[in-house]
Amino acid sequence: MSISRFAFAAETASTPVDLLRQRYGSDQPASTAEWNTALEAILSHRSVRTYLSKPVPESVLHLIVAAAQSAPTSSGLQAWSVVAVEAPNGGKSLPNSPPPIRRSSRHPLFLVWIADLSRLRKITTEQGKTGEGFDYLESFLLATLAAQNALVALESLGLGTCYIGGIRNHPAEVGELLGLPPEALAVFGMTVGYPDPAVGTEVKPRLPQSLVLHREQYQAAPPEADLATYDDTMRPFQTGQGMAVPGWTSVVVSRIADAPALKGRHVLLDVVRRMGFKVK
Repeated sequence: MSISRFAFAAETASTPVDLLRQRYGSDQPASTAEWNTALEAILSHRSVRTYLSKPVPESVLHLIVAAAQSAPTSSGLQAWSVVAVEAPNGGKSLPNSPPPIRRSSRHPLFLVWIADLSRLRKITTEQGKTGEGFDYLESFLLATLAAQNALVALESLGLGTCYIGGIRNHPAEVGELLGLPPEALAVFGMTVGYPDPAVGTEVKPRLPQSLVLHREQYQAAPPEADLATYDDTMRPFQTGQGMAVPGWTSVVVSRIADAPALKGRHVLLDVVRRMGFKVK
């Protein structure tokens, strides 16, 4: 059996220096004296879209939910939930479902992360209170923190993952399909499974730290040369993944050029309010 690009990357990026070079597409000056397996798992992250048919054990699901619940949560409110959708009928798509769920349900496990105020609202209304203090965006942040904890845990166990932001293109339809109550909104999905070793997936390089790390005060003018360098860094990755090769800045422009480029998310706030959220 030939070594896949995924396996090859995991084999060659075996040292801190290799992992940092892989993450940024170039050698990095960062110290590697402080190192552990947690950092190795985090820096090795890549989106995996092709999985073996092997199911995800129930014990793993419970373990990664425990990891998700170990994330910080504002005032202990824990205003999130997760819906686990296992591949039905041997991986066939769910009927009458929005495209993101229809495609993702073919994977062994699909997790839908929910910003969930319904549980808290029920508790407060039973006590005769309005719960107005919940009408803010904290539940969205808490769901995100929980999901990322789960992702790191999954990848540390050798499973692959991929966030599915397209869930937000169809919030009402997804809510109906999953039976979500008012004030519960699917923030994003996450495919989960054991990576298919026959399909290579590479680590996507990130912006240089000079563009994201600010000291003492924010530096408003990014170094133009660093943006150009990052465009050059991204092109080999795009070529290797069979993608168009415009670099990074052109992708940014195409993704956020106008409202239609958001593929329905430009009306997300209106939909969220219709689903019961009194967003402030």
